[in-house]
Amino acid sequence: MALPPVDADRLLEFLTGLLNIPSPTGFAQRALEHTQAALAEAPGLSFATTRKGGLVVGWKGRRSDAPRALTAHVDTLGAMVREIKDNGRLKLTKVGGFAWNTVEGEGCTIFCNNSVTLRGSLLLTKASSHVYGDRVGELKRDDDNMEVRLDARTASVQETRSLGIAVGDFVAFDPRVELNAGFVRSRHLDDKACVACLVAAVGAMQAAGLSPAQDSSLLFSNYEEVGHGAAAGLPPDLAELVVVDMAAVGEGQTSDEFHATLCVKDSGGPYHHGLSQRLRRLAEEHGIAWKVDTYPHYGSDGEALWRAGGDVAVALIGPGVDASHNYERTHLEALLATTQWVMAYLLGES
Repeated sequence: MALPPVDADRLLEFLTGLLNIPSPTGFAQRALEHTQAALAEAPGLSFATTRKGGLVVGWKGRRSDAPRALTAHVDTLGAMVREIKDNGRLKLTKVGGFAWNTVEGEGCTIFCNNSVTLRGSLLLTKASSHVYGDRVGELKRDDDNMEVRLDARTASVQETRSLGIAVGDFVAFDPRVELNAGFVRSRHLDDKACVACLVAAVGAMQAAGLSPAQDSSLLFSNYEEVGHGAAAGLPPDLAELVVVDMAAVGEGQTSDEFHATLCVKDSGGPYHHGLSQRLRRLAEEHGIAWKVDTYPHYGSDGEALWRAGGDVAVALIGPGVDASHNYERTHLEALLATTQWVMAYLLGES
């Protein structure tokens, strides 16, 4: 069976919208609502929300003897207010695993509990070369040496508190989305690029009047970046799970920005060999641009399910993303290849 065409413009439009919605782990509800709205007009889908707030989409298949699922996460890296400093600026605590230097100088939004949003920038505590000279380059980028400079007139704890800011407020870093010559450059392509691939796959299959081979679920998780996104929420009778998450591009990796990648091993160990082999065969059968790779510093929602006791075959695919957990970039070719692979898996027999 030939795979149906993918609406690339619609994929990019949805992805751009999703990237521009702040969704650090624990604060992803708007991104989930945006995702559900994109699927709401598709016939035959059911929607449920887990107690953790994740979105589960059900899709009846031609058979139900070996139910399948795919998952991608809408939550991203971010921060929370840890302390209001004596100078009125903010000390942060990280949400997710990233290095401070990857967001140094970035604009950010602070979401106050009184529904006020405020803008600022993440800077070194000694940021000016004209004042501090070589110390700017030498200063360690750590929790104590980074602060948010608020775009507000404040120079004390009390003045900042009067703005509505409190310890525990969420902070989201600007994505800075840009589309250029097929490239998508933005923060948080991990893993919003893959959410867009799942949404595009559903749209393409339904436009062609196609349904999955097996009863299928799509879990859009909201706690992946802290390690337990898909630990719960999937159907108890699930036979297998394909995680759709970005492929790491860099020195020593086979992945690139123009292919989808099958990850066969990461920091948690090997994925399910049998399911990975089936995905290899599907990629070859449908002429999908793909590679295979291992990632030394990487974990996924599939491992979260396994560690929670899930007796499920798990494999992982996704588009190549350069500079992961930094200012990321991928290409439309990788997004389309991943979307095709998702459709091939949903449509294929075991």
